[in-house]
Parts: sequence; structure tokens; C-alpha cells
Amino acid sequence: MSRTRTERLVNLVICLLSTRRFLTAAQIAATVPGYEHDPDDARDHEAFQRKFERDKAELRELGVPLETGTASVFDSEPGYRIARREYALPDIPLEPDEAAAVGIAARLWQHAGLAAAASSGLAKLRAAGVDVDPQATLGLEPMVTVDPAFAPLTAAARDRRVVGFDYRVPDQDAPTRRRLEPWGVVCWRGRWYVVGHDLDRDATRCFRLSRVVGSVRVTGEPGAYEPPAGVDLISHVARWSGPVERTGRATVLAASGRAAGLRRWAVEIVTGPDGDRLVLPYADPESLAGHLVGYGPDVRVLDPPEVREAVIQRLKEIATRHDDLATAGGTR
Repeated sequence: MSRTRTERLVNLVICLLSTRRFLTAAQIAATVPGYEHDPDDARDHEAFQRKFERDKAELRELGVPLETGTASVFDSEPGYRIARREYALPDIPLEPDEAAAVGIAARLWQHAGLAAAASSGLAKLRAAGVDVDPQATLGLEPMVTVDPAFAPLTAAARDRRVVGFDYRVPDQDAPTRRRLEPWGVVCWRGRWYVVGHDLDRDATRCFRLSRVVGSVRVTGEPGAYEPPAGVDLISHVARWSGPVERTGRATVLAASGRAAGLRRWAVEIVTGPDGDRLVLPYADPESLAGHLVGYGPDVRVLDPPEVREAVIQRLKEIATRHDDLATAGGTR
């Protein structure tokens, strides 16, 4: 399935989940990106109908409970919606590493442009007078962004195209020019890295995306190289970054019986009437904060201030992005 069709199907699901009423094919065409066409052009409209029929069949094959019906007895044209009671999943408990994997998927989704397209689609529904439930797709809205170099580097690795970029390292004042055959982009210890063959050094190298300065320049034709078979990108990054020295100690208050992942990580646990105090070793307050916010209200940082402030800042960023999405969705 092509990326364009995948995005269209996801936006169709978001659209049909966001309202309890049946939406006609014409309303869907005017709302969901990818269905734009001229309804007065017979050939163009026929192409839309074929596309829409294929997409409906695809959703049903994937197990999406797509219903057909009308909003009232006076409606002559059938509409479509997704039965939430059949589509919703039960609560799924996730371990911290599993939750991190879900978070990575959400970041990929956001940079693929799906979140913006979904918000645009919901705004169109509201403008058309359709009652939209803003809570219906909260689980589909990623709240974490990635580095600006992420999108061009992942695209270049997918298309096997050479890239050039300026890269800054801590012990040098000025960035240096790098040329790379990217093999892939991975997340390691809360940071994004690209791994590939450095053309100037004729060796395997990995680069932290947050240190890329300016824009990534894509050169050459697609399919210009082939990565080594079975290459383990994470292992390359792990060897390059070396072991993490967790010399810091943070004390957090965890609700009784909660935060099992943190309890396995803790070097000391003291039980108290208001919860359990866990002492956690850490190397970087930002990385630790990113880990702690995943536990929500079950965990509160007591000490040190740098970790507490890092968590507060993360939560403020999440709240701001929620507000931005809500504002975008309410724009008419």
C-alpha cells in the first residue's frame, strides 16, 4: 500500500470516528484529503467512486467496523460511519519500553503530516455543520515532535539517496560539512540518530539529528546505493555513544502499586503513607524527564530541582501542543 493511500485511509478513519452521524460520500469527498475531485466532471467523479469503493473494502478487510445507513428516513443517499463500540480497544497496559515504542510511532506519524491533515479534515466537518466529537481521536494525536532533519533523512534513507548537511560537535566552534549514504534513522536513549556510510571518511558513521545545522540537502538519483544486508543500526549507535554513566540520583514519589518499570530501575525504595519514594540513577535530566512523564499522575518528582523543572517543562510543552491542536481544529 502506498504512503498516499495509507494517509488517506487513516484520515478517513479519523473523519468517520469524529462524528456519530452518517456521512455521505459527497461529505467525505469534501472533507478527507485525497478525495478531492470535480463532482460535475463525470470521469473525475467516476474515478473518485472507484477509489472510495476500494478504500471501503480495504477498511473492512482490516477489521474496521464500517457501517452504512442514513441519518433520517428522509435521506435518499446512504452514509457511512464507524461503530465506536466495536472499534474501540480495551485498556492495554504497557511497560515503559512498549510505551516508548508507541511514542516513536506517534512521532513518525506527526512528521508524516497526518496530524495536520486530520485537523484540517475535522475543521471542514465543523464548517459543514457536522457535530464533531473532539474526544473521539485524542489517542491519535501525537504530542511529541522530532528534529527538523528527521523527515528529509528518513525520506533519503527510504529512497537510497545521498545527503549532505552541516554538523556541529561539542568540541568544535564551527559545523563541518558531511556527505552521507543514509541507511536509516533510529531512536536511542531518547535521541534520534542517522546511520550510514560517510563518503568523505569512507567509513560507517552515525550522527545525532539535533546537531545537524540548517537544512539537509538531497543529491543524486534514487537507488544510488544499497545498505549492507542485515545491518543493525541500533548497535552502531550504541557502540558510538558508549555506556551511559548514571551518576545523578533523583527521588520520586510513586503511587502504591504503580510504576512497576521505575521500581525495577530504582536503587532504593522507601514505603510511606503517601506513596513509595524511589531513588533513581540518571545521567541526563532531560532524558529522565521524558521517561517520567509517561507515568502521568502516578509519579511526582521530589528531588533534584533540575529533574523536577525538566518534567514541568515537558508537561507544559504537551499542554501547549494540545491547545494548538484544539485551536487548529476549531478554526473555520
